[in-house]
Amino acid sequence: MLDRIALFFVIVGALNWGMVGLFQFDTVAWLFGGTAAILSRVVYTLIALGGIWAISLLFRERERDSVRD
Repeated sequence: MLDRIALFFVIVGALNWGMVGLFQFDTVAWLFGGTAAILSRVVYTLIALGGIWAISLLFRERERDSVRD
């Protein structure tokens, strides 16, 4: 479950950075009152934590299916 939450935040961050890169529009800042607003900073922190957690996905072995051939 934690992997899915982290993935959600990574996707939100990627989409937000895409908007910044393409249109110079920060969606998180727009939604939550500017880049310095406490709510925006909380969201940015959650996105960062999700990204840090997602790093662990690179080093995990894949889980095998419970059904073997």
